[in-house]
Amino acid sequence: MSRMIFLNLAVRDLPATKAFFARLGFSFNPQFTDDKAACMILSEQGFVMLLAEPFFRTFTTLEPCNTATHTEAFIALSCASRAEVDQMVATAIEAGGRHAMPAQDHGFMYGWSFYDLDGHHWEVMWMDPAARPPHA
Repeated sequence: MSRMIFLNLAVRDLPATKAFFARLGFSFNPQFTDDKAACMILSEQGFVMLLAEPFFRTFTTLEPCNTATHTEAFIALSCASRAEVDQMVATAIEAGGRHAMPAQDHGFMYGWSFYDLDGHHWEVMWMDPAARPPHA
């Protein structure tokens, strides 16, 4: 059985966050998008629920992570090429995000990262599985 994944993230300004990710080329499922949440489509099986912080708080008894001082997770997205990695990070920065880590080139794998408007850490990567070195 193939599983679907729904990553849920707290956001401070839902319209601004939707505009940010729309600039990166993502679309939203209108069936699960309203003034409290937006269902960002990653693939047929992967989605990110962008939840306005007051709504996010209704799903947990713990405080949301303060992404100004803590990293809650690294969210990794694959790309079809190195050029797509570079373009996505450049677009994220132009749209108001900020750099997280320098680009890393491992030959068979290339990645770069950014923080979105809410400080969530996104790793954008390309990998050529056929060129991956064997395990030692």
